[in-house]
Amino acid sequence: MSRPRRGAALVTGGAIRLGRELALALARAGYDIALHYFSSEEEAEQTRREIEAFGVRCELFGFDLSDTPALPTWMAAVAVRMGNLEVLVNSASGYTQATIADTESDDFDQLFALNLKAPFFLIQAFARQVQRGNIINILDNKIAYNQFSYAAYLLSKKGLAELTRMAALEFAPAIRVNGIAPGVTLPAESRSADYLQWRIEAIPLQRKGEGDHIAQALLQLLANDFITGQILVVDGGEGIAHVGRNAGAYHPAKV
Repeated sequence: MSRPRRGAALVTGGAIRLGRELALALARAGYDIALHYFSSEEEAEQTRREIEAFGVRCELFGFDLSDTPALPTWMAAVAVRMGNLEVLVNSASGYTQATIADTESDDFDQLFALNLKAPFFLIQAFARQVQRGNIINILDNKIAYNQFSYAAYLLSKKGLAELTRMAALEFAPAIRVNGIAPGVTLPAESRSADYLQWRIEAIPLQRKGEGDHIAQALLQLLANDFITGQILVVDGGEGIAHVGRNAGAYHPAKV
């Protein structure tokens, strides 16, 4: 059997939104794509056609990532079918806005199952099956904050950040593990123009991000083989805008 002419990348949640942008960027860079989806079958077919237009191969893999016991078998099937798998992008994610006081047990379990447990066991299965390559975890720039309005969601992403660093140590040097923490990028259609302007006011670069900004970060992490265990924040500086109370501006009242 001849050696595969190029590598392949598995992108979870690759049919829509940011996952789609990342899959297209990898295809444009010459990777074959294993495109995972759960319920977005129609969108996955459309994304596959767009990927194949770049002259690379794209295979669809429908799967419920919350089915943890089946993950090793599923990963093995992906690796066998692709034959040249070398990149895993953990992009699939769930989101619910709720404070600690208002979070339901089922919502907590679902968020942790998709945002942390699935990446944990996908990383494990990738390491066992593929043994060499790159893993990129998609986080959120909110990990720089303690925004309790997104309690369970944010805790799951903070956990994924720690998993990124831990896995980078365990699987080095054969597998590099890094993360990307996007800021305001591809906002949901339900977000109003007023909301987006309000968010942009807190971004030092005074604009929202685009899918291509995250795609560029992904390709940079894959290209630089001396980076592992790092989280690249792509948010226009929003995550470092923590000035706090400035002691230099404190002027006590004179007695």
